[in-house]
Amino acid sequence: MSEKRRDGKDRLLRTGESRCADGKSDKLPLKKRSCEVLRDGVITEIKKSHDWEKPKRHALTVSEQEAFVDFVARTPTYCHWSNLFTVLLGTGMRVGECLGLRWEDCDFKGKIINVNHNLIHRVTEAGNMEIYITTPKTKAGIRIIPMFDDVKRALLDKRLKQMEHGFTRTGIDGYSGFIFQNRFQEILIPHLVHRAIWRIIRDRNIEAGETGAIWLPHFSVHNLRPTFCTRLCENEPNIKIIQEIMGRRNIETTMDVYNEATKEKKMESISNLEGKIKIS
Repeated sequence: MSEKRRDGKDRLLRTGESRCADGKSDKLPLKKRSCEVLRDGVITEIKKSHDWEKPKRHALTVSEQEAFVDFVARTPTYCHWSNLFTVLLGTGMRVGECLGLRWEDCDFKGKIINVNHNLIHRVTEAGNMEIYITTPKTKAGIRIIPMFDDVKRALLDKRLKQMEHGFTRTGIDGYSGFIFQNRFQEILIPHLVHRAIWRIIRDRNIEAGETGAIWLPHFSVHNLRPTFCTRLCENEPNIKIIQEIMGRRNIETTMDVYNEATKEKKMESISNLEGKIKIS
């Protein structure tokens, strides 16, 4: 690739601008800019790079999870979020799966949750908010999740509150009867959950600074899924069951979480055997 073309490519990636033949800067629309990136082989070169690695979403520790749940439940400002976080931490659902959950997806008698669609929220190029429903990309995404008693209580509490204050008025792509809503009976979007978690962490850590309690790390709603998976791995040896509950097609991801979750237990087991086995 020529030096001139390489400079143009760097400028395109950095600023979204290309240089016209007359030397003037040209701000390209997103689609044209993408085409130029593909044409010049930028994407191919990025894929070849071994320096970039997708950030890993770490699970909360047991003590961090307990501190988070406790603070939300006992704080008047945030206690209305408690049911949502109970469901997220007790099912391992993706945030879009959880916010798209409907009453008809819950079998309270059989104590199971049917996961069969996903709520997507994004901002368009024009700056408009778009909400729509998609189905899972793989068959593994369509699954049944057993319902913990705490999850059942949280969902039934939401049911009672909706019977008192009104059910969700939002309908999306033919789907209705959503469980989680805001105070205007409109469906919740992931951005609002992210923002709530940020405020909870901020206020919890202010309190921790005054009382000497443990601090919460900065995390997002997406960290609650690996947190559930980690707790599952710490207590369930059957990897296949964990994989099915998580809705993962590839077992390697589940194995990575399992190995990380059981690392401390392995070290503890070896420590307990110290001096009990004759090896020398």
